Amino acid sequence: IMSSRTYGAEEKAKLERLVNEGVTVLQEVEDLNSGLKETVKAVAEELDIKPSLINKAIKIAQKGEWHKVSEEFDDLETLVVTVGKDK
Repeated sequence: IMSSRTYGAEEKAKLERLVNEGVTVLQEVEDLNSGLKETVKAVAEELDIKPSLINKAIKIAQKGEWHKVSEEFDDLETLVVTVGKDK
C-alpha cells in the first residue's frame, strides 16, 4: 500500500540529502569498524592476547565504566573464593 503523502521540491531535496549523508556516514562507520577489527586482531596475535579481551577493554574505556566492571569483578571474586573454587 503506497502512502498518499507527497513531498514538495524542498522536502524532496532535504530527504535526498539526508539519505545520501546517512549512507555515507554508515559506510564510514563500517570501514572504521573493519579497520579497528583488523588492528585488534593483529595486536592480539602479536601480544598473544584474545581479541575479545582487547575489545572488552576498548568498550570499557569508551564508556568510562571501569568502576562498574571492577565492582562486578570484586563480587565475582568474592563468590568464587566463598565457594572454594579459587584454587
